[in-house]
Amino acid sequence: MRIRSLGVIDDAVVELSPGFTAVTGETGAGKTMVVTSLGLLLGGRADPALVRIGAKAAVVEGRIVMPPGAPAAVRAEEAGAELDDGALLISRTVSAEGRSRAHVGGRSVPVGLLGELAEDLVAVHGQTDQQGLLRPARQRQALDRYAGDAVAVPLEKYGSAYRRLRSVAVELEEITTRARERAQEADLLRFGLDEIAAVEPVAGEDTELAAEAERLGHAESLASAAQLAHGALAGNPEDPEAIDANMLVAGAHRALESVRSHDPALGALAERIGELGILLSDVAGELAGYADDLDADPLRLAAVEERRAALTQLTRKYGSDGTVDSVLEWAEQGAARLLELDGDDERITELTVERDGLRSELSLLAQALTDARVEAATRFASAVTEELASLAMPHARVTIDVRQAEDADGVEVGGRPVAYGPSGADEVELLLAPHPGAQPRPIAKGASGGELSRVMLAVEVVFAGSDPVPTYLFDEVDAGVGGKAAVEVGRRLAKLAKSAQVVVVTHLPQVAAFADRQLLVEKTNDGSVTRSGVTVLEGEARIRELSRMLAGHEDSVSARAHAEELLAAARADA
Repeated sequence: MRIRSLGVIDDAVVELSPGFTAVTGETGAGKTMVVTSLGLLLGGRADPALVRIGAKAAVVEGRIVMPPGAPAAVRAEEAGAELDDGALLISRTVSAEGRSRAHVGGRSVPVGLLGELAEDLVAVHGQTDQQGLLRPARQRQALDRYAGDAVAVPLEKYGSAYRRLRSVAVELEEITTRARERAQEADLLRFGLDEIAAVEPVAGEDTELAAEAERLGHAESLASAAQLAHGALAGNPEDPEAIDANMLVAGAHRALESVRSHDPALGALAERIGELGILLSDVAGELAGYADDLDADPLRLAAVEERRAALTQLTRKYGSDGTVDSVLEWAEQGAARLLELDGDDERITELTVERDGLRSELSLLAQALTDARVEAATRFASAVTEELASLAMPHARVTIDVRQAEDADGVEVGGRPVAYGPSGADEVELLLAPHPGAQPRPIAKGASGGELSRVMLAVEVVFAGSDPVPTYLFDEVDAGVGGKAAVEVGRRLAKLAKSAQVVVVTHLPQVAAFADRQLLVEKTNDGSVTRSGVTVLEGEARIRELSRMLAGHEDSVSARAHAEELLAAARADA
């Protein structure tokens, strides 16, 4: 990993051992920047305040070797990245203005992709994680992660039933709490449908009645006009000498018929005039029939107007566009809605039955989840207790209390109200008995500072064994530990490093002595600029750094002897 312009680090190359790497240095030298650099490569938040003063941007580049087909390699290749001889190149740039860019395998990618890759690459265990693990909710999540499929499978089934139960409960509550509003809506719909049914409107009826009313209202003038038109076409019986259109057309036809044999053109015109005479006779007959059939009955007109008034009242109240057709459409929709509202009682019954069934199912699934957690808790507590024996706490005993939480508003199961949540009904709490005869107490209350660090380290080492990631980063989780316990911490981390890559930021020489590679983060000051660099310590340089960590200065004879003794003991233990 190469770090440039990040905090106090100007330009440094950090090469981590495949086994155990210890990062040491004085307080304030910049050890945290090594952890921060890894965090940036893993998609952590980009803080422009991290950019070194005077620099335009901070850059972190990493080269990660992984086997072919590794999940992170597959995900990177899906994003368009290319591997370089089995190594994935990752870079992260943070500008002083706050902009952040990420590149994976030569391809620009969203920063979020780094976080996805990190899940398969590195597990970070730090002091922040320690504080988080003191919370019962986090302890339950940690236990579930340790248990794997044994809890994940029943948890998925439980989650599905829980979500359905919540959905049914919400719908049931909505129907029951809005019962009054829905009853009022149903009454209004019934009133409207009854009002429409009493009138019995017919589609298009309003248009037909409007035309009939117009005709009946002008019956006399219509009849007079029809009679006059009939007389003009067919003559007036009371005036035999009057000339009408039929007579004129007939005369024209006779005139042409007499000479049509002399010219075919006139013959054709004669035929057309004959057709005209036939048409005039037809129209005259229809005019006579219209006049005879025209109804001028005022009672009929009154009936039509009364019907139109009834329809108008409906269209004003229920017609979206003032027509009978829109009234009928409202009636159809209203009937469907009323059917839905009238079915509420039946729906309430259905939902109540489903809710009760889901509650019973949920109680069984929750119990199966509890049983799986109890079994995993036994194994987990045993593994942590075994780790504590390797960390100079041979008589300490860790237990995990798994119990179903009770809630006065919860679901009654076996005579007691159980509080079901999205992750089940269990409360999980890590308990510690530091010595024989001591009552198990929550780790936040039952352990001293040094004991707490060792307990949390044991917990994290057990977690590390269940994590399918190749690299583990421990950030000063050995705080509060010293003496023989510190030696045991170093020995345990070295053992873990035999099966995985381990990086530890530490202030303990007993831990650093067990590392396969020790990196020193050192600050220098030329009077105007302060810089930190990273150096691989070997031979004499490593002894001097361990002496400084032991005695506060590297020239102490006794500290030097102790440092050599620590290294020799660590090599012998390996």
